[in-house]
Amino acid sequence: MTTFSPDTALAGRISPSPNHDARADGIAADILLLHYTGMKSAADAERRLCEAASKVSSHYLVYEDGAVCQMVPEARRAWHAGVSSWHGATDINSHSIGIEIVNPGHEFGYPEFPGAQIDAVVALCGDIVKRRNIKPERVLAHSDIAPSRKNDPGEKFPWDKLNAAGVGLWLEPTKIVPGPELDPGDHGEIVSRLQSSLKQFGYGIDVTGNYDDKTRDVVTAFQRHYRPARVDGLADHSTVETLRRLLAMLRA
Repeated sequence: MTTFSPDTALAGRISPSPNHDARADGIAADILLLHYTGMKSAADAERRLCEAASKVSSHYLVYEDGAVCQMVPEARRAWHAGVSSWHGATDINSHSIGIEIVNPGHEFGYPEFPGAQIDAVVALCGDIVKRRNIKPERVLAHSDIAPSRKNDPGEKFPWDKLNAAGVGLWLEPTKIVPGPELDPGDHGEIVSRLQSSLKQFGYGIDVTGNYDDKTRDVVTAFQRHYRPARVDGLADHSTVETLRRLLAMLRA
């Protein structure tokens, strides 16, 4: 595929990637998945996403100045999620539309996302969820679906601004206060309840009753998205209560 028509008027140009295939079993995209590029420059990121040898791609790339480039038609499966899961589904590429946001990421200093870029991401996300009727709780971070491998788009991404525009699930996190917390090495029914709540929310986690490395990874991912003021992988009152309130929102 050397060219195609953009799916949205917000895409200022097309830069076709060869890295895509058919969505499995006729699955329609019902997840919007946000990433950062994690590379030193936008040019490096675009080059990699369009290079056949890389075997990675995304539907969209959003530059620091707010320019939007489409690389893969939304009808096709782009290769951006990797080994991942959400609510038991493991072929997240078939289930999702992927947006890469130009930012060097944690490895290269992790700067703030520029305002023009965030405005463009908000507009693009709004357009996609409206056209595809994607539920707020299905607007996810790469770290949500792959918590032991990924940390993007990270704690600096303004999920609250996205939600204010009607996209994604969000509430003001419960205030951080001193008090007891669950740490790696803890075990018992209280850990099982935490793991059950995280699994019910959608994370790929087993209910073992042991606060192991995987549990800490999942708690960290939850904090990056929903309680970004402190990301430490420790289940304090703020983290647990924010999770409880989000689950209550979903049940309402």
